[in-house]
Amino acid sequence: MRSYLNYFKLSLITNLQYRAAALAGITTQIFFGLVYVMVYLALYESNKGVNAPMDMQNLITYLWLGQAFFAMTFPFSKNIELTNMIKNGNLAYELVRPQNFYFKFYIKFLASRYVSTMLRFLPIIVLAFVLPHPYKMAMPYSLGNFIVFLLALFLSSLLVISLALLMHIVAMFTIDASGIQSMYMVVAELFMGSIVPLPFLPKILITIGNFLPFRFMSDFPYRVYSNDIPLKEGLPLLLLSLAWVIITILIGLLLSKKALKKAVIQGG
Repeated sequence: MRSYLNYFKLSLITNLQYRAAALAGITTQIFFGLVYVMVYLALYESNKGVNAPMDMQNLITYLWLGQAFFAMTFPFSKNIELTNMIKNGNLAYELVRPQNFYFKFYIKFLASRYVSTMLRFLPIIVLAFVLPHPYKMAMPYSLGNFIVFLLALFLSSLLVISLALLMHIVAMFTIDASGIQSMYMVVAELFMGSIVPLPFLPKILITIGNFLPFRFMSDFPYRVYSNDIPLKEGLPLLLLSLAWVIITILIGLLLSKKALKKAVIQGG
């Protein structure tokens, strides 16, 4: 356990060096946040009298939360260290280390996401709160909603990492995993509510999305914050989110063990 904590600390220290990238990320997220808010304001303004799937204030809050925690919930980013190890055969070194291969990289991925989020989210949240109406985000609906939001966001980070690591593990079974990774990105972004909030999708897609884990990556935590998903519905969904985290971690752990057993290292 101590070695995994050390990996976490090392990854934190390493990723803290990329402050210029964090500044670029803050600028990008603020820009896209304003663009998305203006687009939806125009949409709502041009469709007055139509029953919208979400209250406008809840939607704006949803959009700002999505930008503030983008680094944490973005479904997939290729880890160069692990990808190179898989391609050049250095994966062999992992077979003789005392740490578990899966949890070692899980901790590294997690630390990287947390640092990126810590460096970016606060300026975006502060700006979102001080903007004039109707561009500003709202406070949490209640203390209970805020607590469930924090728990859901934590579980979201665990789920994002378990699925992202699973996509890297798939590369151990194929010559090139870019195809399945690209498909995963499209499906994940659609059903997590990253491209369009889930309530705006056709009913058939909403039904499909309710059976998939992706909604727990951003749709659920952001909507429970403003009570768009009521608290009484949020508590059971929190348990379902935890179940998906456990399931995806177990799948990744089993697949990584199978991949390492069948790994063929080329070279002399």
